[in-house]
Order: sequence, then C-alpha cells, then structure tokens
Amino acid sequence: MKHLQALLFVCIAAVSSSALANKITIAAAADLKFAMDEIVTAFKRANPADRVDVIYGSSGKFNTQIREGAPYDLFFSADIAYPRELAKEGLAASEVKPYAVGRIVLWSASRDATKMTLASLADPKVARIAIANPKHAPYGKRAEEALRSAGVWDKVQPKLVYGENIAQTAQFVQSGNAQAGIIALSLAVNPELAAKGGYALISDALHSPLEQGYVITRRAAGNPLARRFADYMGGKPARAVMVKYGFVLPGESAAK
Repeated sequence: MKHLQALLFVCIAAVSSSALANKITIAAAADLKFAMDEIVTAFKRANPADRVDVIYGSSGKFNTQIREGAPYDLFFSADIAYPRELAKEGLAASEVKPYAVGRIVLWSASRDATKMTLASLADPKVARIAIANPKHAPYGKRAEEALRSAGVWDKVQPKLVYGENIAQTAQFVQSGNAQAGIIALSLAVNPELAAKGGYALISDALHSPLEQGYVITRRAAGNPLARRFADYMGGKPARAVMVKYGFVLPGESAAK
C-alpha cells in the first residue's frame, strides 16, 4: 500500500511539473499591448500545447510586485533599469536583454495632432493633457522630460491628467477626457487608434532613451517554456512585429 501511495505521488508530481513547464505568465509594459498580443498569437499557433498568459501594466509597479513574490515568469519592461535592478538582487534567472527602444508621440482624437508641437499644448483651448504617471511609468517620465526640455512644463502642468500606465493614458485621450496626450508610438500606430486620430513624433533629443529590456524571473529558472519564448522574441517573426508597431530594435537607428 505504501509503495502504491509513493508511486501515485510521483505520478502526480510529474504531471504537475509537466503542466507548469507548459505555462508561463508574462508581465509586460502596456506599450507592448498590440505588438505582444500579435507575437503571442503567432507563438501559440506554432506551439498549441503551450499556454502563454500576458498581463499588461506599468513597469514600475511590476518591478515592485516581482520583488514581493508575484507569479510572473518573464518581465518585459519599458525601462531596462527595472529588470537590471531585479538581476542585481538575485531575482532573475537570465541575463537582462534589451529588446527595443520606444518612442513617444503627441496624439489627439479631437485635434489634428500632425500639425501640433509640444508648444501647442499651452493653448488655452487644450484643457486637459494626458500623460502616464511619471512616478512609476517610464513613458510618463519621458513625457515630463520632453515637456521640460521644450520649456512648457510649467504652463501645462496644471492641465495634466495621469494614467496608471501608457495604455490608460491613451484611453483618456481616445474617450475625450483629455484633448491631447503623450503616448507610445506603438499604441498610436495601432489601427484602432490610428483611425481616430493623428500623431506627431516627439524628437528623442528631448528626453532620455526609452531603452526596454526583459528578464526571465527567478521563479521560472526551471521552466523551459520561458526560455523558448525569450528565444522566440529574438527571432525574425517577432522582430518584424516589433518594427511594425514603431519600435526601434537594438542597434538600429531611430527616425527623428
């Protein structure tokens, strides 16, 4: 009887281990929403037995959650500094790898943003301006840097409304709760937003680079699916999707 129970336990453990090996949960910066959805769909089509779940949000909050034990297997951050912090603290199971450089744009659903500049935001007719919260969202930090560099921060600060992440920031503008916003290029070029408004690319000379990076977390140290997906992100199909959504790949030049 004892031998039977032991055998049963081994079988259950093996099945459980196998199930975990075929599942990963990814914490991804909100600017990756459309690109990552497309990449995961293609990956799952080629690997139907694997389960890949993605949760989108602000990189700063994910960084804190992983420190507190959140069950994420990979972390794709809009600021490479966050995964580097995790690696230094022994919370990573891989090297930190850059995967893209993001760009910010001025976007509006109610005005012709293609003819706007950051100085246009000081116009009294622009009552609310949306940016991501600079305290924990890399895109918000770069938006603040750009506004300061353009010399309009003091004029527009009273008009600012803050999104928890860059996706919520875009929603504020899309819904009309803000007349304009500084959002990720990767969101502005998505057909859903592109059909509702234009954008003006903000010069990357006005802010520090949005260098983005990912890491496999310590939780996924023994999960081969996590490494397979990480390798897939470096392949041609995934890279092509990233370029499609306006990301600049490591080593490539950005449009000004």
